[in-house]
Amino acid sequence: MPTPNDLRDPPLATRDPEIARLIREEEVRETVKLRLIPSENYASRAVLEATGSVLTNKYSEGYAGKRYYEGQQLIDQIEELACSRLKALFGAEHVNVQPYSGSPANLAVYLAFCKPHDPVMGLGLPAGGHLTHGWNVSITGKYFNSVAYGVSPSDHRIDFAEVRRLALEHKPKILWCGTTAYPRLLDFAKFREIADEVGAKLCADISHISGLVVGGAHPSPIGIADVVTSTTHKTLRGPRGGMIFCKSEYAKDIDRAVFPGLQGGPHNHTTAGIAVAAKEASTPEFKQYALNIVANAKVLAEGLLGHGFSLVTGGTDNHLILIDLTSKGISGKLAAKALDRAGIVCNYNSVPFDPRKPFDPSGIRIGTPSITSRGMGPTEMKKLAGWMDQVVSKADDAALIDRVAAEVSEMCSGFPPPGIPV
Repeated sequence: MPTPNDLRDPPLATRDPEIARLIREEEVRETVKLRLIPSENYASRAVLEATGSVLTNKYSEGYAGKRYYEGQQLIDQIEELACSRLKALFGAEHVNVQPYSGSPANLAVYLAFCKPHDPVMGLGLPAGGHLTHGWNVSITGKYFNSVAYGVSPSDHRIDFAEVRRLALEHKPKILWCGTTAYPRLLDFAKFREIADEVGAKLCADISHISGLVVGGAHPSPIGIADVVTSTTHKTLRGPRGGMIFCKSEYAKDIDRAVFPGLQGGPHNHTTAGIAVAAKEASTPEFKQYALNIVANAKVLAEGLLGHGFSLVTGGTDNHLILIDLTSKGISGKLAAKALDRAGIVCNYNSVPFDPRKPFDPSGIRIGTPSITSRGMGPTEMKKLAGWMDQVVSKADDAALIDRVAAEVSEMCSGFPPPGIPV
């Protein structure tokens, strides 16, 4: 029987049954399908509870102890807890947890160290870089004199000879090292050498690999780069937010760039979720999870190679696999849509030196963070490689796709996802 408060302030299912239904359908989708988009993951129940809390009600412009609004006694403690946990987790001197996401975090770095039209450098988007590392359709490519470095035509790995040549020629204020579709380890020390040679600030964007870094599955740029940015979801399994680590000497510059430079009040519910995720990432179980992500990616890559797939760089060192489907005679877009119908969710993606257009490229991008969060291992990776081969080989065979979708759903039923009521 409804309580008086239910009548005054009804739950979502009563207030807006349409949105409630769509959320429930998304829960089902994330449960019955294999989510291979490498930038996605499952947040824990605890993280979801924090981000869905009354903290969303509070405005908190400024920083802990220096706010422009009253009533911050608890908010300050939450932000300080998030910062202290992250500094301990990453071994950093300073962290700002207020950026709304990874892109604003990167934009704050430009604001802290650059003036309009200053030269900057980053990995080009077609080679696996991110839009905010200076690509021409992004504000970072429009407001700054951006120079893109690339990968070698022979092995599709970052071409450090080109990085150095371009850096010496253009003398960038910022040298970005960070990727969004690059399946190999990043050599932060080599980037540091080049940055020092030309007097650039070295900024590492580890949005994709921050969970691998804290789990010991990827080298850390902390202490090497001047500034390190990251999202807080992806392999870290937190809420959708951003953070910036830096050396103490740059703390004031970074903090001023975030607020008041780019933003108003932080999203306190997100800050709480970040604090929870940082606590979860400090456990031995999380470290094993990070190692398992990479182990699963390697097994999946080997399986795909065994089925005749062409992998960019020939494999992976991290959570991500980039597949060139040219030899399979199908575009990335068509393959991604067929795989989605089969319960295998990925994204179509350009490959280095891709002759096709970005909206219908030659490749697909897959990753293992989400399926590893569900507890899947080598046996499931081998099955997945086989299913992908079947679907890509017969993308127009509706009966086959329906059969694979049923088999995928059956396997998923044995691996309940974190955070979702089954």
